[in-house]
Amino acid sequence: MKRILFVCLGNICRSAAAEEIMRSRLKRAGLEKEIEVDSAGISSYHQGDLADPRMRMHASRRGYHLTHRSRPVCTEDFYTFDLILGMDDANIDALREKAPDVESEKKIGRMTDYCRTKTADYVPDPYYGGAQGFENVLDILEDACNGLLASITSRFDEHK
Repeated sequence: MKRILFVCLGNICRSAAAEEIMRSRLKRAGLEKEIEVDSAGISSYHQGDLADPRMRMHASRRGYHLTHRSRPVCTEDFYTFDLILGMDDANIDALREKAPDVESEKKIGRMTDYCRTKTADYVPDPYYGGAQGFENVLDILEDACNGLLASITSRFDEHK
C-alpha cells in the first residue's frame, strides 16, 4: 500500500480538502485499497478541530464531506508516508526542517507540481479571504489531485 500525506499550516483548509478530494478520486478509480491518504498541519494550533466551516461548506457543494480532525505533522509521518505534499513554500521548508533524515526529505513535494490545467506555484491559504478564495483553492486542489492520480496510475501501469 502507498501512503500520501497532504500538509498545510493548520490542517483545517487546504490539506484537509486535498485529503478528501484525493480520497474521492481514488475511490472512483478503485484504488482506495492500494493508496491511503491523510493530512496534517505544520502547526498544532487547531489540533482536534474539524476543517474550517467555510471550507466544509464550499467543499460540500462539490460533494466532498470533510470529516478529518486537524493534527500536527509528527516524526513518525516521515516513516509512514511515501509522499508528503506541502501546499506552499513555507510548508515545504517547515517539512524539510522536521524531516529526520535525507531519505525522508526526498518524500517531500509540492502539491501544485501535479496541476495539469491550472497555473499555480502554490495553493494559497484561504483562511483570511472570502468565498472566492475557498473556491479557488478547491479548483487548484481538484486539478492537482487529478494530476496526482494520473501520475500514480501511470506508475501502476508500468509495473503490470
